[in-house]
Amino acid sequence: MGMFKMPTKISFGVQALSVLETMELGNVLVVCDPFMKESKKVDLITDLLDQQKWDYSVFSEVIPDPTIDVVAAGLACAKKIQPKTFIALGGGSALDSAKSIRQMYEELTHVGHTQLICIPTTSGTGSEVTAFSVISDPENQAKYALVDDGMIPDLAILDPGFTMTVPKSITADTGMDVLTHCMEAFVSTAASDFTDACAEKAMKMVWEYLVPVVRDGEDLVGREKMHNASCLAGMAFSEASLGICHSLAHALGGRFHVPHGRANAMLLPLVISYNAGLDLANETASLKRYELIANCLGIKSGTPKATVHSLISAIYRQMKQMNMPKYINDVGVDVNEYIDAIPSMVEKALEDKCTITNPRVPTSEELTKIYTRLCRGGF
Repeated sequence: MGMFKMPTKISFGVQALSVLETMELGNVLVVCDPFMKESKKVDLITDLLDQQKWDYSVFSEVIPDPTIDVVAAGLACAKKIQPKTFIALGGGSALDSAKSIRQMYEELTHVGHTQLICIPTTSGTGSEVTAFSVISDPENQAKYALVDDGMIPDLAILDPGFTMTVPKSITADTGMDVLTHCMEAFVSTAASDFTDACAEKAMKMVWEYLVPVVRDGEDLVGREKMHNASCLAGMAFSEASLGICHSLAHALGGRFHVPHGRANAMLLPLVISYNAGLDLANETASLKRYELIANCLGIKSGTPKATVHSLISAIYRQMKQMNMPKYINDVGVDVNEYIDAIPSMVEKALEDKCTITNPRVPTSEELTKIYTRLCRGGF
């Protein structure tokens, strides 16, 4: 028996933030990073809370790749103010932090259900509708993908106005994260007709709008389409899960702090080649799934393998148009240090929960080969 859940309500479009004016919020804890506070973007939230006369506190200590310590500090703040509502404002780091903080707060204080509202300011993680939260452990140089239905937000507010000033490089990184979410959810062993529908629609939107939005960040229509695509992709992978592209990216990011979307973009073509079995003599079921992805994006080249090769080439062309790196050499990582770290990264990737639903069961030798292909010229 299958199951598809979508418990998160979604408010979307220009001025979507105004939905807060209609809600019963109680005492509020706003979770964000320091930039949101310094740039006064958080004021767009707190001004509404002031107008509605809701008490609130702002926890603005979220960092990129949020750590266990960040979650602990946020939990201490929550215990102090005892919020009825958590509002997360920011990229994936802020949203993931708030989800973990809320989850731990409810479990440790036994207060019952508290409301979680997520307001993404980048179009990438889809965290505003998922059961996933990625938390880093600097001591072990690792990232952990936590999965629990209790972390699913109650409301997602998709207001494209928050994304208009996102820099080109971050727009590209987060957009490729969305594309990776779509493709991994589509080929996942847990995929269904319902997750496929979300993934297909989202990948078409990314394919059409990402490169133009990177070129022109003031394109409001494009920004809104990418914001919605990110959420649709989140709906897909929250139910279908992901695959080894994310497992490998988690380990790479945990060790060398390569931005998550950039790591996914670099790995995605290599993972498609592996998962589709382009190195095998026979044609696999996952090859057919990648052929369907290519066809969905208007790519056809005769045979299934030729079509998937064309898909990979098309992804690289889009990355080049957005000035995205192809090799580990191009992201400021010492190649010798990277090579030395491959065994430990492979071990972490194999243990990652995303690996469970990958369409091809990988060995450590196969993941090692994928990592080595990130080096220009090999080694």
